[in-house]
Amino acid sequence: MSTPIAVVTGASSGIGAATARRLAAAGYRVVLTARRRDRIEALADELRTAGREAEAHPLDVTDRAAVDAFAGSLDRCDVLVNNAGGAIGLEPVADGDPADWRAMYEVNVLGVLNLTQALLPALIASGAGTVLVVTSTAGHGTYEGGGGYAAAKHGAHVLANTLRLEIVDQPVRVIEIAPGMVHTEEFSLTRFRGDAERAAAVYEGVAEPLTADDVADTIVWAITRPPHVNVDLLVLRPRAQASNSKVHRAPVGRSDS
Repeated sequence: MSTPIAVVTGASSGIGAATARRLAAAGYRVVLTARRRDRIEALADELRTAGREAEAHPLDVTDRAAVDAFAGSLDRCDVLVNNAGGAIGLEPVADGDPADWRAMYEVNVLGVLNLTQALLPALIASGAGTVLVVTSTAGHGTYEGGGGYAAAKHGAHVLANTLRLEIVDQPVRVIEIAPGMVHTEEFSLTRFRGDAERAAAVYEGVAEPLTADDVADTIVWAITRPPHVNVDLLVLRPRAQASNSKVHRAPVGRSDS
């Protein structure tokens, strides 16, 4: 049998890059997509040097024509990891910029829709396909300042739920992984428009927030279950986070284990 192919969006850093590494180690030929060509090409080179199968395809998931062209270039697809997303700003609803809300909806919801629609025929044809959507605990609750991001992630959550109902007669699983607090190099930095001090404060006093590799480990575990086993929804948080708004923080200068 030929090597199964896994497409990973947002693979230039963080959870996407970590997932690509783990899928490649698990025997998949990984197809890396993201807007930053240099990042995904460097990762593809790293994986090939390690004896893995990988290729890079620069892609903006919000560009439907580009997504359709990308899908048409693949000879098959067994797994789609819809990971591309992100948050912009932490303003209250009363002050939120509609452009920020629109941008979050475009990538977190319409990006998932674009890739899923474009690759669904190939996933069905594989005979044992997997659509995995990386949402967030923000897709299952909300918090002050998180209105735009939570609305977008709720949209992605509903998309996954609805798709699962609609294709239950097809050989394709729909999995949702919803991480809580994950400390990556870019998520909070992007949310706060490059303000490194505000980004660092998000994790201050939290002994062990999740890492990108923690989430990637969970993603690959779900994907590598037997084809008849569907992990509908898996929520994961660091032990120190009980909810979106309840986080244990040690006093400055001390970190609880």
